[in-house]
Amino acid sequence: MKKRNMCKVFVALSLLLLVNPNYGVSNANADKVSSMPKTHYLAANADNIRWGNIGVGKPVLTVNSGDIVTVEAVTHHSGDDYERMIQGDEGVEDIYHWNETEQNVADRGPGVHIMTGPIAVEGAEPGDVLEVKILDMKLRPNGNEQYAGKTYGANVASRWGYLYGEMIEEPIKREVITIYEMDSAGGTDYAKALYSYKWTPQTDPNGKIHPTMDYPGLIVDPDTIERNNNVLKDVQIPVRLHFGTMSVAPKEADIVNSVPPSYYGGNIDDWRVTEGATMYYPVSVPGALLSIGDPHAGQGDSELNGTAIETSLTGDIQIILHKKASLNNKLSGLNFPLLENENEWVIHGFSYANYLEELGENAQQDIYNKSSIDKAMKDAALKTKAFLMKGMNLTEDEAYSFMSVSTDFGITQVVDANWGIHAVIQKKVFGESERKLVQLRTSFEQFGSVVEWNPATKRVMIRFNGNSLTATIGEKTADFNGERIKLIAPIEMIDNQAQVSEYFVSFYKAKLSKTE
Repeated sequence: MKKRNMCKVFVALSLLLLVNPNYGVSNANADKVSSMPKTHYLAANADNIRWGNIGVGKPVLTVNSGDIVTVEAVTHHSGDDYERMIQGDEGVEDIYHWNETEQNVADRGPGVHIMTGPIAVEGAEPGDVLEVKILDMKLRPNGNEQYAGKTYGANVASRWGYLYGEMIEEPIKREVITIYEMDSAGGTDYAKALYSYKWTPQTDPNGKIHPTMDYPGLIVDPDTIERNNNVLKDVQIPVRLHFGTMSVAPKEADIVNSVPPSYYGGNIDDWRVTEGATMYYPVSVPGALLSIGDPHAGQGDSELNGTAIETSLTGDIQIILHKKASLNNKLSGLNFPLLENENEWVIHGFSYANYLEELGENAQQDIYNKSSIDKAMKDAALKTKAFLMKGMNLTEDEAYSFMSVSTDFGITQVVDANWGIHAVIQKKVFGESERKLVQLRTSFEQFGSVVEWNPATKRVMIRFNGNSLTATIGEKTADFNGERIKLIAPIEMIDNQAQVSEYFVSFYKAKLSKTE
């Protein structure tokens, strides 16, 4: 009888905590963490970027573990439409400035991408793992008042595209640029093709003629092209903002081509590297040296014709350092870029797991002629098997069976020299061990949040550090500081308690911690 009464008291107390916004708040505030992460702003300009190099370099910003960085990322294809993607934008104009007498960023190579950074992390050492949470992503509005409220991006059917030279219409070998238009504020979730044109020889400010798109950041002279304004009519391309390239610096070379991806991340070109996702990278140099760029607005698996919708955007990221001595089974010995989100683990494999080491002195040139989907599939399969055995405690036979019956392998990209295959593992198949649900109120109040509940509307408000998240039970969208956002998962009502996953708590704790 005594146990039954205690149980009733516990249930009543749980319901009171859910529906009474004031109960226990003072105690929660007393436990508020003493040190808040610092928020940094890293603008994209000629001083804060490197063009085509993700190797070791002088950091433009140094952060502590847990800090949040608002980082601007600019596309290396802005020159495909100067009016819409460069003109009037001070930062982009600074990066692209090039005339007969000066070139603000003259060192363009060995790769092509404009990389913001590098960002050094205090205390990062080889053997550690760097966690990067992507808290927010927004399109960068163009700077030209003539096109106010719009953001533009370029897709290039390029000479490095998978089917280059195998077209059936003349000319067989051609590079075609398609310019896409989007709503900068995100009022629509699709991109529409505006026009396309075939690449024509372009003359750079030094007088050199470029018959093909063979030098990054060339600005196309609009008088030399013929626009096709009748392209992909009535077709709406889903906008999936993501970083095509995010990388820590590798140890094998100081200057590293931004094009081929590898164990350190780089140009993975996986559209899943988006808001709500977390990337884990093995650290191999002091400070980790994180670089971010190659922003995309839309891409399918394979990135078949050469590029995604290459655009410019701004993202909020949280950087967390995991020291080697404290790594869990999933991160211990990590030797590839690992992605996690609310529902999945994603393993990335490549034609060469570490091409810089495997291909020797001329690796950065030879990799372009040695890519193979077969080799990438084998690499992804071996990594997935090892991840399941070590991280999920499966036997080798269990892991091998699981991979065949439940893991989705897909082609990440076939255009970035070191081709990619990804493996998607659904957390739900492992039950609570991989997606543990916790009580929302308790989880958020323990770090100092104020949680309010309106039983009539079934709405929960979480306030912390001057930020607020308001969501309705079961809905996929919410309000964050008055702005409509897509939740990484709906809040669930189970046994009269609002419940979310531990990942949900970790993600929105970080998002609520940002200081404007």
